[in-house]
Amino acid sequence: MTSGRGRDHGREPTTRETAEAWESLFRAQVTLLRRLQRDDVWGDLTLREYDVLFALSRAPGQTLRLRDLGEGSLLTQPSLSRLVERLEDDGLVARGPVAGDARGVAVTLTDAGARAQREIGRRHVRSIHRFVAPALDADELARLRELTDRLRAAQRDIPGPR
Repeated sequence: MTSGRGRDHGREPTTRETAEAWESLFRAQVTLLRRLQRDDVWGDLTLREYDVLFALSRAPGQTLRLRDLGEGSLLTQPSLSRLVERLEDDGLVARGPVAGDARGVAVTLTDAGARAQREIGRRHVRSIHRFVAPALDADELARLRELTDRLRAAQRDIPGPR
């Protein structure tokens, strides 16, 4: 059966099934996130600070507008601004103007920030593997990624927080 969403699937889920699946996904994420936060891989950074470095490392030119950086974060704009200020004080990012936008702030990963992201990233990936691989085999991980990518893609038309 094909839905208007352009994919084959069985019957439509009930509200309860949807809520239970969401709750399970959310609880798994929270549990793993807590384990990762407690893991001894972060050095002088927090997981949230690392997340900013990671996002910048993936951006074109390793630069993002502050507001775009915030769209992928659970932090409020003032909290993110303070976090970026700390990273700048530590020499890991640089802030500057956005061309053609007097109010915009661009955040760029510095060479030191890129080095820190790579070093912490290697340890972080090993931690993820240590916590996740015993629970799911390679095929299950591929299916999980497919499902979560599809779930995220279905939300693209919803504006992010401002």
